[in-house]
Amino acid sequence: MSQNPSIPPCRVRPVVKLSFDPQAQPVIAPNAVLSPLPDSALQADFIAQAFNRNIEWQVEPVFAKDFLVHRDPKTGLLLPDHSGMIPAAVFFPLIQREKGLHVLFTRRTDHLTSHAGQICFPGGRIELHDADVIAAALRETHEEVGIGPDHIQLIGTQPGFITSTGYTMQPVIGLVKPGFVVQPDQSEVAEVFEVPLSYLMDPRQHQLHQATLPDGRQRLYFSMPWNNYFIWGATAALVRNFYHYLAAAHKQL
Repeated sequence: MSQNPSIPPCRVRPVVKLSFDPQAQPVIAPNAVLSPLPDSALQADFIAQAFNRNIEWQVEPVFAKDFLVHRDPKTGLLLPDHSGMIPAAVFFPLIQREKGLHVLFTRRTDHLTSHAGQICFPGGRIELHDADVIAAALRETHEEVGIGPDHIQLIGTQPGFITSTGYTMQPVIGLVKPGFVVQPDQSEVAEVFEVPLSYLMDPRQHQLHQATLPDGRQRLYFSMPWNNYFIWGATAALVRNFYHYLAAAHKQL
């Protein structure tokens, strides 16, 4: 696979430990304004169609400044400036089950130096040998959970998200074909589990939290608790953005 010259060399980030308990922070805006998506908008065929059309939509407004959606008219570079960030890719895996689509997540092992124990999509930094963001997402998915590219039907991508730990995380959406076998890399992945897409696409399950950091700054983040799993932070922001895209597509298609 050829190298991608647009991807900068990997940089080593210092270990970043959370200064707060995400589950203990106050909920400031449970969202009851937006409507759950209807079943017709949660079908694989509709989602594939939505990503094959030009949909007019807006990213999650709470984090509008953190999504890479605008370009500088003079330079053509994506805004906001993310030149000091590490480019990363994640795979947003949709799995067809008897009662509808599910989304696959992983729980990272507790000994990792970054995002230990947190709920994530399969993914990681884009390496020099990755041709593009899609290649990186597929490679990381194969390495982390054992699902190879042959079992993945690509659907599309969404805007990258600037994380608080210095990454630009771009999601690649895809459908996992039947017959796959999950084989987690036990050095990175403690658990693999699924959540119904219908649950994730119901804004009544989205909670907006506010945490006060040691330096006095306020941090906002969404959470989507599911059973014993606390989906939050950048992962929840990507799920929330996926909701906005499908909601707009449902109105326009």
